[in-house]
Amino acid sequence: MATKTIMLGNEAIARGAYEAGVKLSSAYPGTPSTEISEYLAAYDEVYTEWAPNEKVAAEVAIGASISGVRSMACMKHVGLNVASDPLYTFSYTGVGGGAVIVVADDPGLASSQNEQDTRMIARAAHVPVLEPSDSQEAKDFVKLGYEISEKYDTPVILRTTTKLAHSQSAVELGDRVEVEDKKYERNVSKYVMMPASAIGRHLVVEDRENRLAEDASALSVNRTEMGDTKIGFITSGIAYQYVKEVCPEASVLKLGLVNPLPRKLIEEFISKVETVYVFEELEPVIEEQVRAWGFDVKGKELFTRQGEYSANLLRRVLFGKDEAVFEKQDAPARPPILCPGCPHRSVFSVLNKLKIHAAGDIGCYTLGAVAPLGVIDTTICMGASISSLHGMEKAKGKDYVKNWVAAIGDSTFLHTGINSLINMVYNKATGTVIILDNRTTGMTGHQDHAATGKTLKGEETYAIDLAALCRAVGVPNVIEVNAFDVKELEAVIKESVSSDVLTVIITKSPCVLLKGQKFPNRCEVDPDVCKKCGMCMKIGCPAMTRGADGKVKIDPTMCNGCGLCKNYCKFGAIKTVAKA
Repeated sequence: MATKTIMLGNEAIARGAYEAGVKLSSAYPGTPSTEISEYLAAYDEVYTEWAPNEKVAAEVAIGASISGVRSMACMKHVGLNVASDPLYTFSYTGVGGGAVIVVADDPGLASSQNEQDTRMIARAAHVPVLEPSDSQEAKDFVKLGYEISEKYDTPVILRTTTKLAHSQSAVELGDRVEVEDKKYERNVSKYVMMPASAIGRHLVVEDRENRLAEDASALSVNRTEMGDTKIGFITSGIAYQYVKEVCPEASVLKLGLVNPLPRKLIEEFISKVETVYVFEELEPVIEEQVRAWGFDVKGKELFTRQGEYSANLLRRVLFGKDEAVFEKQDAPARPPILCPGCPHRSVFSVLNKLKIHAAGDIGCYTLGAVAPLGVIDTTICMGASISSLHGMEKAKGKDYVKNWVAAIGDSTFLHTGINSLINMVYNKATGTVIILDNRTTGMTGHQDHAATGKTLKGEETYAIDLAALCRAVGVPNVIEVNAFDVKELEAVIKESVSSDVLTVIITKSPCVLLKGQKFPNRCEVDPDVCKKCGMCMKIGCPAMTRGADGKVKIDPTMCNGCGLCKNYCKFGAIKTVAKA
């Protein structure tokens, strides 16, 4: 008897890889894809790792595929930008063992710097895309992905979204299938993409895509659910669930393979329905193709390109009203903030005091852009803080960057910051780079990386020495400092930005949420000494509030005794005491 259980979409994807006989998975953590690798690491039959970035992860999976085993790489949508270089060529070479690249899009920007649609990149790269609608399909589509990959000699993208990745539904478990390794045979025209080989492989890709498009109409993941023929929907992914909730009697063409599209099946469906809506999140990928075939469908002129879709969005468009499941409440806004005791707050408080701008990067420290700290002026993509600071100096001169620094996290530095730093050394830059070393990949849930000394499986390994690495690439001045030693930090930053020597400052203090962190002390305010000046409030610690009398109070349940507030009290009103 089959076993059923409730699984997150990400957990189901991991299970699908396990059941499909995958032997290797490489990934870089990125919300909403992170948990896939964490769940997959629990299966001893699969080698799993955190890679420094998504390009490396994809290349590791490609190498494993060429050697003849089933492999996988996982990332979020902006991670595919980093991995697109090998992806485009992998499409040309094709696979040895099957290869699936899982990419999680983020409609609604829950934790991303943009809303981009992976299907657009897949179309340009001529890579097929599967898109599940629930956890059962998430598991099943991974397994189907390997079948398609090996049948058509192509990498396959499994596209998910935030809602699918982090929602739960029932999954029927299966057994792992041990797939025999494909025998590797040297094939220069297939795997060595010099121009002469690539010309021939481009024709192979075109033929492959045509065959897959023809066969797609017969794939079970593309199915027609006929109902009321006055209204029909062409949809895919999580949007299918909203269609079934709002219009259960309507006719639906549910697409599981969203690239290439099954033209014959789409044409047959449209011929049977009076009015057809294309209901798809983000870009009008399906809609534009269907319109290009000459069909009149309704789509983005009614439905937005921005944000997550919902059942209520569909209700508003079709019926002009929402269905209030819960009574709406006017809840106060709760913007994200740095945690009490976060070492980034200490660094940013010093930069704020010195009125120094920071070119920022991707991570928790992006929150340094908002009040009251307000020091992060730019956030573009992983590693861009260092490169953009370099661009400022070369465009405006050395004096311009004497009140600027680049701020980048330890994991992000290893991701794509190293090349940017090499560029500064090579091109004789003089700016200041601050590596905020909190010993983890914080924003995605505290994953290890190459400088933490632990692998994805939790095994001990060599920890990259960031200071030694910076010196090795030629940085003349590398300084390590405790992130909470604000006096030394202020002196170091002042000297660095005023000099004409390229400097890397590594601020060292672990994330307060890391497992095993102990906080024996807390801070408290003596109300008889407090002058109500508010200097300690400027650091923006959420454990600190003002009472009705204007005096500062510290919530003992939130404070972990970092002492940053104490450094900013000139009257000695804040004391460190032992926790009860």
